[in-house]
Amino acid sequence: MQFRILPVLVAVLIAGACSGNESRTLEGAAAQIYAGECAGSDGRNVTVYSGRSENLIGPILEAFTCQTGTAVETRWGSSTDLALLLAEEGDRTAADVFLSRSPGPVGFLEGRGLLGAVGAETLALSSEENRSKSGTWIGFSGRKRVLVHNVDSVTGSDLPQSVFDLTGDRYRNRVAIPATNGSFLDWFTVFRDQHGTDTATQWLDDMVANGARYYPNNRSIVEAAGRGEIDMGLVNHYYQYQEAAAAGDSHRAANHNFADNDIGSLLIITAATVMAASDNVGAANDLIAYLLSAPVQRYLTDETLEYPLAAGVAPAAVLPPLSALEIGTVDFDALGGGFTESLNIVEASGILNE
Repeated sequence: MQFRILPVLVAVLIAGACSGNESRTLEGAAAQIYAGECAGSDGRNVTVYSGRSENLIGPILEAFTCQTGTAVETRWGSSTDLALLLAEEGDRTAADVFLSRSPGPVGFLEGRGLLGAVGAETLALSSEENRSKSGTWIGFSGRKRVLVHNVDSVTGSDLPQSVFDLTGDRYRNRVAIPATNGSFLDWFTVFRDQHGTDTATQWLDDMVANGARYYPNNRSIVEAAGRGEIDMGLVNHYYQYQEAAAAGDSHRAANHNFADNDIGSLLIITAATVMAASDNVGAANDLIAYLLSAPVQRYLTDETLEYPLAAGVAPAAVLPPLSALEIGTVDFDALGGGFTESLNIVEASGILNE
């Protein structure tokens, strides 16, 4: 299978704006994280390849630079595309830190020997189930898989207890799948790991035969469910809360949780790692530790409504308590080798033509 690196990645420098001689404080979202005066430059810099979006991670990096004086250069893109780019660049990469929407692309890079070790003090900031056994990555937020549904066209008796129910005739032409989205591919890879590749592949083939519709990402599914374009779809939990807050009563959708032990309730974690080729390991670890600090953890759950994984920070009040398939029951370290195979299975299923 040949991969294409999308030529739309842009490098942005977060540098000396906070490091001059004039006293300065932050504004906007970054000020929610750090409200003090910006420090002068400490002479260090760190390059980040971020598969998390600029509107979410940008304020964190801005606050980090302001608070520490360390300059940050960032390359934005999808986690999948950036992982492929890092594999292509190898030990020539300028990246010090890779931030991924999910562990799959990180495991893909680990399988190629491209990851360094996150420092022991940084790893200790999160519990064991939220980090790599080998110390190559650490999670900094969690996203639960759910079924979003239109509240007008889907009644309580229509809601399934398992993703396996969705292949039945009752759900024909009613379900959307973000089949090429990174979090879906990670989820599908865990599905294969837990139930076997044959079972997972058959499930996807049965979904396609049952009229499942392809959408490119989670948000487009939530929006479509909210306006009644589709009845339901498989997504990350937080998009529904974001769309409901933005659109109010006109957004006619809600989340449904599968049974606690169902693969459809998997909690997927976002991951940070230090690249093996980094010449700025100290600054890289400081940045990752910053992601795990209480102000950033609060920002992540308050702004994106994800589940915080460190610093004892409680989830945003609107989020229900976690009762998902536990992270610790899934060996995310073993998933990197299955990342490309999952994409091959998705493409072969025909879902992209739906």
